[in-house]
Amino acid sequence: MRRNRRVKIVATLGPASNNEKTIRALFEAGADVFRINMSHATPDALRHSHALIRKIEAEFSRPIGILIDLQGPKLRIGKFESGAIRLTEGDIVSFVRRESVGGLGRVHLPHPEIFQAVQPGHALLLDDGKLRLRVVEASDVRIDAEVLTSGTLGSRKGISLPDTVIPLEAMTDKDRVDLEDALTVGVDWVALSFVQRAKDIAEARKLIRGRAAVMAKIEKPSALAELAEIIELADGIMVARGDLGVEMPVEKVPGLQKQITRAARNAGKPVVVATQMLESMILSPAPTRAEVSDVATAVFDGADAVMLSAESAVGKYPVDAVATMDRVAIEVERDPLYERIIHAQRIDPEATGADAISAAARTVTETLNLAAIICYTASGATSIRAARERPPQPIIALTPIPATGRKLAIVWGLHCVLTGDPKDLDDMVAKACRIAYQEGFALPGQRVIISAGVPLGTPGATNMLRIAFVGEENPGAQ
Repeated sequence: MRRNRRVKIVATLGPASNNEKTIRALFEAGADVFRINMSHATPDALRHSHALIRKIEAEFSRPIGILIDLQGPKLRIGKFESGAIRLTEGDIVSFVRRESVGGLGRVHLPHPEIFQAVQPGHALLLDDGKLRLRVVEASDVRIDAEVLTSGTLGSRKGISLPDTVIPLEAMTDKDRVDLEDALTVGVDWVALSFVQRAKDIAEARKLIRGRAAVMAKIEKPSALAELAEIIELADGIMVARGDLGVEMPVEKVPGLQKQITRAARNAGKPVVVATQMLESMILSPAPTRAEVSDVATAVFDGADAVMLSAESAVGKYPVDAVATMDRVAIEVERDPLYERIIHAQRIDPEATGADAISAAARTVTETLNLAAIICYTASGATSIRAARERPPQPIIALTPIPATGRKLAIVWGLHCVLTGDPKDLDDMVAKACRIAYQEGFALPGQRVIISAGVPLGTPGATNMLRIAFVGEENPGAQ
């Protein structure tokens, strides 16, 4: 199945969609990668979803990516005797470590790490940012904070500290168990929640040991301070706008989205834009105009993928949501301004052989108006570097490794095909041309460019570029 767009779609599975019929319909409507949110999924649900996705993958003979999203550390206040208390602007509220039921002017906070790190002047955000407080005084056992916005605070509500780097590991005990379950089953991407520092990524990589790609979710202000280092260590980046919009002023999020997207693209790392993209479609069969514009903006920015969360997990219209996102992306990529905007964002190649080959492939393809770029890849690196160039022609990624094809399902512009290693250089060219024709990317007589960035058992195959004519039988090379 060939997509008519280059940006990819990630769809979250949940009660509304976690069945064979709906997953198949979501894939047919345009989903390229399925996300399983471990904040809600059980190990049994994970195995069930994985089995269904792999069954559908075999049915369509097209690699499908699976991304698990680890819950990460959840910071919550304790309980109140009355179930909730009223906070009034100007009041001073005390957060205490001592285990007790909260009451008037007192909130139990069962996280000693916060007391160790918070300082006067730092902000405290409660209940998804609905209530804002500022720390007046802090010690190892008590935090006094002034209420800045009035409201009712209920038991066990979440607390965020945008100004504070909390000495917490990015992965909890639950995350480690979920991760091992997911790696045993066989997932392709692991999204790490609430990343604060580059070392959070390094620690996750030690546990994963190359068994899946690591995606860093950027949703904490502290992560922005180490963005370059996080991007360098991660395999991909997610702009998690939900929590980012809680911890920072919402008016800053659009600019940050562009900055993060550009930084990830510069580094040649896949970037996913997520959260509330078609939020109204949880209950409505049609999106708002603003939501359509939001999706379009991410596509114009050159994001690798756009993601649906509650829309496909618990919404009434999961398939319609994917189909809508598909149509929006196709229309944006047809827009006369799209190629000019993408071209204006093009990045100079780095001084490496892989980048030089990828840049040369894009230049030759544009100059000679070739039908497609075809990349042989084992790890996926060659194809990812080709996608970094954002060429106007389609990119076909050929790999003998199913895990590589599934990982690449999230990368901009890549049409992944699983195929055996070629026997020699002639077989490499013939196989590439045959697949380009069979997959509908090139007609007989058209030319394609073939690149290989890894040894393929043939002398001279490494960092190779070859232009070839496509024929229905025995295509020749020049």
